[in-house]
Amino acid sequence: MRVDIDDVLIGRLIEAQFPDWSGLPLRRLPQAGSDNVIYRLGPDLAVRLPRGEWAAWQARKEFRWLPGLAPLLPLGIPEPVAVGEPGCGYPWSWSVARWRDGDPVLAEQFGDSESAARDLAGFLRALWCLPMPEAISPGPHPELRRRTLADRDAAVRRSIAAISDEFDSGVLTRVWERALAAPPWPAEAVWVHGDFHTGNLLARDGRVTAVLDFGGLGRGDPACDLDVAYTLMTGRTRAVFRDELGLDAHTWDRGRGWSLAGGVNAHAAYARTEPRVVAQTRRQIAAVIAEDALV
Repeated sequence: MRVDIDDVLIGRLIEAQFPDWSGLPLRRLPQAGSDNVIYRLGPDLAVRLPRGEWAAWQARKEFRWLPGLAPLLPLGIPEPVAVGEPGCGYPWSWSVARWRDGDPVLAEQFGDSESAARDLAGFLRALWCLPMPEAISPGPHPELRRRTLADRDAAVRRSIAAISDEFDSGVLTRVWERALAAPPWPAEAVWVHGDFHTGNLLARDGRVTAVLDFGGLGRGDPACDLDVAYTLMTGRTRAVFRDELGLDAHTWDRGRGWSLAGGVNAHAAYARTEPRVVAQTRRQIAAVIAEDALV
């Protein structure tokens, strides 16, 4: 199910649920991802509405966990201030957060930056070492459960077949099967971002300053956070990133598989409609293939 989201709907939701903000100007931001529509609300706030049911739980999860995690992380993360309820014909929860200034982190500017590679590795090390959810809040936390690499097998194989006119399906299948065959993460599951790529990073004054969009936040295999190595970095800085993280070869194999999965699925889904996404995923898939040739 999809819902048409426009200025009128946003204005009605804010007026009905947060009347103190109803006089602030609204400006829709260019589409940067597939899960949410984002508006800037006045000078200090951002409104994010899920585009479909698959993202409907993200607002409450971020509101629940991010305030407690933020002080423990070396880069900025979103600061949720309110969760909106369904209404005005809109069926899902939505969020309001502090506006965070910054520029997109582009491969052309940051891909060969050793400082960016080290900063991002430092963020992941800190995230993976955070106290377990049960230590922060006793009880079960089903919202933090994540799908495994194997859960994506059927979809990834369909996507590989769908883009076989552009990429060598045999090579992609080999990368994927190596990832599936790698031994699982041998330790306890860690906190993971779950969507750690260039589109969810901000920079200021030549340094990465913030990580956005924690809709995939959960407990799992740290390999799922290695996507940024292929969406952003060159071979040289990827090696710096890998050394900083100190991960074993099996985890890196799984990480290459996670990035392949995200790249081929997005490439197949948006090949005809989103040139921006296609360009990004083409680079991502090519980086995975190039690294595989060195394994």
